[in-house]
Amino acid sequence: MQSLELSNEALLEIATFLVRRWSEKDNINVEISENIDTRTRLNENRVILTPLEKRIGDSFQKYRQLRTAVWYEAMRIKFCKKILSNDHAFGFILNTIETKRIEELGRKTWKGMDEEIIFNYGFLLISRPQLHTVYGKARMVEAFYQYFMSGAIKGELPSNNFEKIRKADEFAKKIVDRAIRENYDTEWLEKHVSEIIKILDIDSLLSIPISLPFMKAGMPLSEQELLKVVKIVAKNKEGDFGAMDSKAILSGEHIKDEYNILVEENKKTENKGLTTEAIGIQVPSSNNIDETKIYDLSLINGLKTKFREWRTGWKEQHVRTGEEFDEENYIEGHEPFFSDFKKSIKTKIVILLDHSSSISSDAVGYKKATLALCEVLSFLKVQFSVYAFSTENRAVVCWSIKPDNVKWNNISAKRLAKIVANGSTPLAEVYDKMFGVLQSKRPDIFLTLTDGEPSDPEAVRKMTKSLKSLGITMVAMGLGPNTVRATTIASNLSHLGYEKTMAVSRLKDIPSKVIRILEK
Repeated sequence: MQSLELSNEALLEIATFLVRRWSEKDNINVEISENIDTRTRLNENRVILTPLEKRIGDSFQKYRQLRTAVWYEAMRIKFCKKILSNDHAFGFILNTIETKRIEELGRKTWKGMDEEIIFNYGFLLISRPQLHTVYGKARMVEAFYQYFMSGAIKGELPSNNFEKIRKADEFAKKIVDRAIRENYDTEWLEKHVSEIIKILDIDSLLSIPISLPFMKAGMPLSEQELLKVVKIVAKNKEGDFGAMDSKAILSGEHIKDEYNILVEENKKTENKGLTTEAIGIQVPSSNNIDETKIYDLSLINGLKTKFREWRTGWKEQHVRTGEEFDEENYIEGHEPFFSDFKKSIKTKIVILLDHSSSISSDAVGYKKATLALCEVLSFLKVQFSVYAFSTENRAVVCWSIKPDNVKWNNISAKRLAKIVANGSTPLAEVYDKMFGVLQSKRPDIFLTLTDGEPSDPEAVRKMTKSLKSLGITMVAMGLGPNTVRATTIASNLSHLGYEKTMAVSRLKDIPSKVIRILEK
């Protein structure tokens, strides 16, 4: 299997897609953190994942573990009422038995997860600590966790302590089965955690040491060793999962195609070189950013409905003569025939978004409108790229949101959400930074969205002329809080050499106006 590590951006994209699909909630945000183990924060609609490099095995095995972790967190979002801290015994035990409940509920819908769950259990058992390394009463909690989750423990316990573990395991399974059978939720299970604590003879506030399920980097793990563990887990779980082929579980054939596609897409993105387009153009970080705040689904869906016919490439239009007669139109006095006309958008467009400080008061609405534009352009399969500019550390920065050779996705949306509106409107300097890109890509249209007048109009006029000499149609859209202000901005822009300028006072009109430009 390939040793290539997938980038965090590629992982975030697939993890976000999967967690939203599996949980059936579109507002879940995913991030990757090296500092804490995988967890879900329900009140924040946030899933935090441990990166691949801290997991065990080769790249494919690490990906399978992360993918299964995403499934479990999605099931927590779907079925859990609360998730307590693992710092103390009470919360740790509740979360443990809840994992079993949501696993059983999730398997009813996602039947294809069984092999991945068993595979994950194998790594879970391998990566848990040996019992002799856990001190005090916390050893009982760790032993209960290992036995309840995988049916085995790592190390030895005195017979009386093992009997407590066995009884706690038996009781925990009984209440989980009843919760599933009678449709009880987290709060019902929580009422029975005290009984498990009593059986284990521990305190509910017992501190649980951090036990991240990862081995030291480079720790060897042969396929034979892993297969042995998977066989043990598969045998122990046979009552729940039925008989399973351990070798098939280990191979993960049904996941390989998905993984290989991700690897190939990751290679393509790396080869395209987001950061090598031009000196001075930067890529915003997409880590720890909630892009859902700038999604206006009603606007996006409305636009897709409005321009749906463009996606098929055909439009029905009424005409004076034709082969198909429309009786209703004739009676109403309109053109009596209708015909289908081929429509397509082959125009390549580069979009530049002004993120100077003047836009900051309405930055969210502005981003919602421009994101909706990108969504519908992607929907219509238009070839487009998106850039933005702002000032950072007193220097103007041109940001690459979406290059033309990469599909629009939630990573691009995260980049857009990341940009903070700040600074003036040094359009000439921005155009100069982008000149190399525009010269090599030669788009049909270069569209600038701005809500202010440039710092140096004469310099902008010269840059506009240079870009037009490349065969690029220069278009500008003036944004204003009202019609008068927007018209004034557009009028001033018209004197800077743009071949077309438009005024927009309502941000939600941006997508439709841009698409109309492409139509013409």
